[in-house]
Amino acid sequence: MPSEIRQVDVSGKPMVRRESIARGFIKLKPETIKRIKSGEIEKGDPLQVARLAGINAAKLTPFLLPLCHPLRLDHVEVDLSVKDDGVEVIARVTATERTGVEMEALTAVSIALLNIWDVVKAYEKDERGQYPETEIKEIKVIEKRKEAP
Repeated sequence: MPSEIRQVDVSGKPMVRRESIARGFIKLKPETIKRIKSGEIEKGDPLQVARLAGINAAKLTPFLLPLCHPLRLDHVEVDLSVKDDGVEVIARVTATERTGVEMEALTAVSIALLNIWDVVKAYEKDERGQYPETEIKEIKVIEKRKEAP
């Protein structure tokens, strides 16, 4: 029989500086990339929207993932790079806490990518209103560090 859902008790763990870096990618049409580069997106700059949304999402992680501990984040950085076939998002989260910050970094990346999709969706739709080329992929933790206690 499955055990009851519960949050892990981290009260006995030492406070340690922790850092996690996550990455993700959204594949977009070449025409959409041109619009982003030339500032021709009706809703505004998707990179700025995504950066702000990603930072906010990292702070809101325990509200979205109920078993995550509320953490005092020291820094959240969201970097975006426009590529030929889409946009790469890299989030770096640091905190001095009893548990890691990888879920915060993953949440920042995920929400940043969703915000890019939202801002450019009008240009990604085909004649039937579908998104045949748009794809969020490769969301993963690329590095995790902690200092020795």
